Amino acid sequence: MSELSFEQMLEDSVKTIRNGEIVQGTVIDVKDDEIILNIGYKADGIITKNEYTNDSSVVLTDVVKPGDTMEAKVLKVNDGEGQVTLTYKRLAAEKGNKRLEEAFENQEVLKAPVTQVLDGGLCVNIEEARVFIPASLVSDTYEKDLSKYADQEIEFVITEFNPRRRRIIGNRKQLLLAEKAEKQKELLAKINVGDKVEGVVKNVTDFGAFIDLGGADGLLHISEMSWGRVENPKKVFNVGDKVTVLIKDINGDKIALSLKFPEENPWLTAAEDFAVGNVVKGKVARMTDFGAFVELAPGVDALLHVSQISREHVAKPSDVLSIGQEIEAKVVDFNGEDRKISLSMKALEDHSAEQTEE
Repeated sequence: MSELSFEQMLEDSVKTIRNGEIVQGTVIDVKDDEIILNIGYKADGIITKNEYTNDSSVVLTDVVKPGDTMEAKVLKVNDGEGQVTLTYKRLAAEKGNKRLEEAFENQEVLKAPVTQVLDGGLCVNIEEARVFIPASLVSDTYEKDLSKYADQEIEFVITEFNPRRRRIIGNRKQLLLAEKAEKQKELLAKINVGDKVEGVVKNVTDFGAFIDLGGADGLLHISEMSWGRVENPKKVFNVGDKVTVLIKDINGDKIALSLKFPEENPWLTAAEDFAVGNVVKGKVARMTDFGAFVELAPGVDALLHVSQISREHVAKPSDVLSIGQEIEAKVVDFNGEDRKISLSMKALEDHSAEQTEE
């Protein structure tokens, strides 16, 4: 027994290790700035904090305990003090690189927390291997401030793998676009022209509003915002508003929306509300040289011809009327088919004059 032990001791005493070799050891002691390992060699192995991790916030005594077994790579057989300098992070990075190479070849979706936010993009670590996600590949929309991603766990794929040039590029945008395309496909499969759907205002422009329908955006054009007249969409809608809209048209992946619900069409009751002989009130909406157009209800305009404004001669409507002015007039003609209504203020004057003469 003692003979075997002596042989064993002899073998251990002449055990040699080389730079670059991977060794296994048992943790003897952990200090704030280094880990001491028994690697079965005449000298102990030392892993400095800097060679354990790139994360300066890590507390060694929290993550490593005496008695733990660890693999490490030899950096220097003799550090000048008779100890062996080891690295844990470089070995982990090599393993991480291998993992990333496999993920790159298989286009595997990876998930990791953001370790660093830079001006040009984000850094994430996979088993101590560093992946850079350029700002242009972080999202499917332009994001000026990337600070919100700090410490956030994100998903990405590796689209460029070149560890020799230290270029391992991650891409989150690709996943978001694929997810968006899938959601769009699902939405387009279940909506039809004439459906009422709920959405959220995503963007408002001078010509309309883009509504997020939960998978695709639809355009609510200014002309479809009301049966009446809308001068400025930005005064009607705010980003984030919830709206119920009508699917007016679907052309490929383009969705046209409307708020002009058929059952609310003011012309449905116009024949009754604005029958010939009815005295009505309305607001002057616009004027031409030959007359004024009066809004009787949202979406229902009537013409007040210049000759029907007054018993007295009126050269042009703007001489006696102004935009937004409320007037009272009599309906003298109604054409539901062509959606034309004619008014007369003069007819009310005539009626008043007749009553006075009596």
